[in-house]
Amino acid sequence: MIYLVEDDASIRDLVLYTLQKNGLETQGFETGKAFWEALETALPRLVILDIMLPGEDGLSILKRLRANPSTRKLPVLMLTAKDSEYDTVLGLESGADDYLSKPGTGMMELAARVKSLLRRLDLDQGAEEYHAGSLYVNVPRHTVLAGGEEIFLTVKEFDLLVYLLKNTGIVLTRDRLLAAVWGYGSAAESRTVDTHILTLRTKLGEAGSLIRTVRGVGYKADGQA
Repeated sequence: MIYLVEDDASIRDLVLYTLQKNGLETQGFETGKAFWEALETALPRLVILDIMLPGEDGLSILKRLRANPSTRKLPVLMLTAKDSEYDTVLGLESGADDYLSKPGTGMMELAARVKSLLRRLDLDQGAEEYHAGSLYVNVPRHTVLAGGEEIFLTVKEFDLLVYLLKNTGIVLTRDRLLAAVWGYGSAAESRTVDTHILTLRTKLGEAGSLIRTVRGVGYKADGQA
């Protein structure tokens, strides 16, 4: 089940129709209050959040989700009319796994993004561990330690870090990272990678130095944090 929180009835109905036509069971809510009430009954697999909502706004809802141990790893996609780079960074830094603007976003792209998030969630990642300097990552447990302290990452930040570590020493282009982690590739979306790299480095602190920028190409993990 996917939960959609969107106060605009026409957009809510369109998103519900699109996702359901793509075989994705989805339930819509007009307010944060209705969403929280539903959350007490059952946890969804993914949440789509509008930012501008009556009462509690989407960013406040997102922060509450991330602060609760039972929902902190729940994938969240922000769908909002705010599409400036500042708003994108703010949403991602608050814990969103992906970010799409409306009304510019096509419904088929939205469905593709949702499916990509769900695929990554369902992927059997195996018993993998990574050590790089002061950084430790346990894939099946979704655990990240930097300098001995546990670091909370969103699903996309975690997937991005693991993919970089799997390819330590290899320079990865933005398009390759988009394809591997998000399931799509487009130069127009390269800032998605840059924004996630920025927040990932910030969260990892000193250990974030293992992620190197290769100017004009992309990024690599050098294994020496």
